Amino acid sequence: MTSLQPTPFSFRVFSESSTTAARTAEISTSRGTIATPVFMPVGTLGSVKSLTPEDLVTSGAQIILGNTYHLYLRPGCDVIERFGGLHRFMNWNGPILTDSGGFQVFSLAKLSKLSEEGYAFQSHIDGTRHLLTPERAVTVQLTINADILMCLDQCAPYPASKNEIQDALDLTTRWAKRCRQAWVEEKVTANTLFGIIQGGMFTDLRHQAVDRLLSLDLPGYAIGGLSVGEPTELMREIAGHTLSIMPKNRPRYIMGVGTPEDLVELVAMGADMFDCVMPTRNARNGQLFTTTGTLNIANARFREDTSPIDPICHCYTCRHYSRAYLRHLYKSRELLAYRLNTIHNWTYYAALTKNIRQAIENDTFDDFRKCFYRYRQNEA
Repeated sequence: MTSLQPTPFSFRVFSESSTTAARTAEISTSRGTIATPVFMPVGTLGSVKSLTPEDLVTSGAQIILGNTYHLYLRPGCDVIERFGGLHRFMNWNGPILTDSGGFQVFSLAKLSKLSEEGYAFQSHIDGTRHLLTPERAVTVQLTINADILMCLDQCAPYPASKNEIQDALDLTTRWAKRCRQAWVEEKVTANTLFGIIQGGMFTDLRHQAVDRLLSLDLPGYAIGGLSVGEPTELMREIAGHTLSIMPKNRPRYIMGVGTPEDLVELVAMGADMFDCVMPTRNARNGQLFTTTGTLNIANARFREDTSPIDPICHCYTCRHYSRAYLRHLYKSRELLAYRLNTIHNWTYYAALTKNIRQAIENDTFDDFRKCFYRYRQNEA
């Protein structure tokens, strides 16, 4: 197998919990370092909805996520290439990770056909026809100039038969080999490649996927195929099993997860990286995360409430605005509501992961976990 080219990417574990698998580490890239555990805000189209890159920096973002499928279709590789990549195009100076686009083809494309070659699909925007191969997925992500690229994978639905999951796992593995080869042949030095572990809800298939992907010796590995409709308990069971058999000297990335509780529990199982649209999407739907649970700002009981969303939060929204005003904005469908709500929710997630890191470093993660649940009352 062709040797991997040297890159500025590195991964170093700093501290480990004495009672759980939780750990802190540092990922180094050419555009800066990332302290883990880390939650990545989702900027699918080159924008974290309603926030500026400056907002993200202020609230503690270290790395953001973009999407190959969406950016390939609009604005297009020609536009992004003119700017030398997504960083300059969107004025974000930190690291960027890009999803390969396979899930979006699966879920959004008007018509798609899966073959050994790749995904043949029609754009959900204008119906134009495209072919996304493993090699093309790598090329597009390099044009985006993502710091961390993801291998193209096949997304299997839930529920699915074991034979269907096996077929998806096999194809994902073959595609990962092609992605790796394409990445090596490009001789890039500033971009690294992660593989995606599939296997559905079958522990033996997850084990098989890990064994086969590890043979590719990639710089990092992600767990895909979770949060696709399965019960939370099953998701955590499969994630925990997969994390336990992943290498300790590589980043462990859980894709598309999750709630604050998911983060706490999966960190305890050894996860390093997360992404999910929940903080931004829930903000636009009026659901706000607080130390004591999740509140719905549209609730009538907040009509005259002079307190901030969360008294111990130091975000811009909580320092300047009341629940009553935020309810008024949301009920009036004012655009400012989405921005202020999102600032708060994203800051909550950034602070949560920062506090998790500090607890692991102090070896008090168990105490942190107990306090986290003690204060959550799941407000309505």
